[in-house]
Amino acid sequence: MPSIREAALSALLARLVAVPDAVAGREIAVPERIPPGGLLILRDGEPGVPDITLSPLLHHYDHTAEIEVLVQAADPPLGRSGPGRARALDDLLRVLAASLAADRTLGGSVEWLTWGAPETEDIAVAGGAAIKVARVPVTLTYTTPDPLT
Repeated sequence: MPSIREAALSALLARLVAVPDAVAGREIAVPERIPPGGLLILRDGEPGVPDITLSPLLHHYDHTAEIEVLVQAADPPLGRSGPGRARALDDLLRVLAASLAADRTLGGSVEWLTWGAPETEDIAVAGGAAIKVARVPVTLTYTTPDPLT
């Protein structure tokens, strides 16, 4: 049986896998080519320092993980309109938000799931379309009787 921490991260990964058309993985390297529907990478992050209650002994965590959201697309030429990378990333972020909001307890593996605003950047790729990435902080709130279980 997995630890509460591992169950929470696995359940979060399952929500990422449920995002239509995107490919999801956990702690994977960023490839040079992003799948057409986008790539979602779960970074385990840090559980942080828990609040502790006594009798019974419980550790209350606000575990901060991160979801990297990546798209790769050419921007339209100057003077022309079109969706480009910014629009593709925005579309994928909206679908991700809907997937996360569909189950904020991740099937009961956490008490609550919240996320913050994305930080974005462009990554140049030699000989190809640039990658646009957003890093979304995610907080998994859970309680465990032992920090190792």
